[in-house]
Amino acid sequence: MGTRRFETSQGPSQRQLRVGELIRRSLSDVLARGDVHDPDLSRLAITVSEVRTSPDLKIATAYVMPLGGKGQKEALAALRRNKSELRHQISRDLTLKYAPDLRFQLDESFDRMDETRRLLQDERVQRDIAAGSEDDASQE
Repeated sequence: MGTRRFETSQGPSQRQLRVGELIRRSLSDVLARGDVHDPDLSRLAITVSEVRTSPDLKIATAYVMPLGGKGQKEALAALRRNKSELRHQISRDLTLKYAPDLRFQLDESFDRMDETRRLLQDERVQRDIAAGSEDDASQE
């Protein structure tokens, strides 16, 4: 009988969520303070929206977006170029046996939110929502 604690079908464990949030805060602080000695990275304002960790906590994927969404490729390149220094900086704040390997991805949830907002403003969707509200009211 094996333990089902690390199955990904159930989502991340509480430990993964807790460590991911600690890494997110630490990484955000390091980037905000400009602790990395790279002028390209220091001049960018980067938002770290989420960090997801692997079940063994050895890999941490940070979802990032430069402020205003401009310079995405340059921001990713600068983060990837400085990932070992960033890893060293955040390992000071963590009480883990090993500092996780950092990976960086663009956070596309902002684009999805804009698309969802646009769809909800569509005239046909508004009409369907109004019709659904009337149906609910008549069933009460």
